[in-house]
Amino acid sequence: MTRILFVCHGNICRSPMAEFVMKDLVKKAGLEDQFHIESAATSTEEIGNPVYPPARRKLAEHGIDCTGKTARQLKKADYNQYDFLVGMDHANLRNMHRICGGDHAGRMHLLMEFTGRPGEVDDPWYTGDFETTWQDVLAGCRGLLQAAIDAGPERQ
Repeated sequence: MTRILFVCHGNICRSPMAEFVMKDLVKKAGLEDQFHIESAATSTEEIGNPVYPPARRKLAEHGIDCTGKTARQLKKADYNQYDFLVGMDHANLRNMHRICGGDHAGRMHLLMEFTGRPGEVDDPWYTGDFETTWQDVLAGCRGLLQAAIDAGPERQ
């Protein structure tokens, strides 16, 4: 079982978009029984809140439902429970290192590392551009899925 945790600042826009896009890709590939996918926040500000309405609408435009998802915070224990901890930007990555006490096993990544155009996924909370975020998340999740498949059972 490959376990993936997507992480952003509040867990109401980018990381839940990535969580549900990846779940959709995995389902369409017939690999649901081989993956466990969740998302979390580095901050506490949105804990318990649902996915931000514009992010929810963007997912729905593509037939993806995120009903029931509420924000939760990353915990130190998450580090040992996931094969991939995937942040959306460098600030997320710094906070992930702080919360988890570093990355001694090399499990932390930026989502865009899995694409041909590394960088950050811009936060649509500030940009208002949910389409660009969607495109980045989709590309990153496709690349991450392939990387996880290529890594095979040794990641378990």
